[in-house]
Amino acid sequence: MAKRNYVSNSTESTRMFKNDFLEALTKVHYMVPIIFWVPVIIYFIWKAYTVGEMSPSNIVLYFLLGLAFWTLAEYVLHRWIFHYEPKSNWGQRIHFIFHGVHHDYPKDRLRLVMPLSASIPLATIIYFIFYIFLSEFVLAGFFAGFLLGYLIYDECHYAMHHANFKSGWFKKIKDHHMLHHYSDPEKGFGVSSAIWDVIFRSGFPKKEQKKQS
Repeated sequence: MAKRNYVSNSTESTRMFKNDFLEALTKVHYMVPIIFWVPVIIYFIWKAYTVGEMSPSNIVLYFLLGLAFWTLAEYVLHRWIFHYEPKSNWGQRIHFIFHGVHHDYPKDRLRLVMPLSASIPLATIIYFIFYIFLSEFVLAGFFAGFLLGYLIYDECHYAMHHANFKSGWFKKIKDHHMLHHYSDPEKGFGVSSAIWDVIFRSGFPKKEQKKQS
């Protein structure tokens, strides 16, 4: 079993940068992504419908495809990007900034959703990658769904660390994520959904899930 990766269960933030401005960029209230990205999602839907003159049914179709595709992107980013640890000191520092700090301080209330300083550049890069393969207005509907998937992931992630679910789907995904933090960080990479852990066989045995429950 992999070594446990957390240090503290404090809800307070550990300092990451000496510079106050850089430090501020690493912290964000959980409502900020909603306030910023919901208007962006609405804009892309408006663009597809008004400018692109797409039918509502086509917009819904591409929106749902984008939403579904997010679940795969979430898994890939978490498993192979966020959990990639270079051997160099510089690489280790970058890993800690982007994800290692979350495993060391998993209840840090200001570092449970992605700050805009990271999500905006990442979303921009992903948008232009999609632009290579999709036409402008198809992409508008698709990317709106993709961004909603991201928001669901971000807010679910915050809730998993600070809400107490008694039963249902939220409890199942919380148990799955808690095993990732407190049992084996090399398993359980799905956050808003565990489907890709099932497909790639990176989930937890049922006996571990029952024990966590």
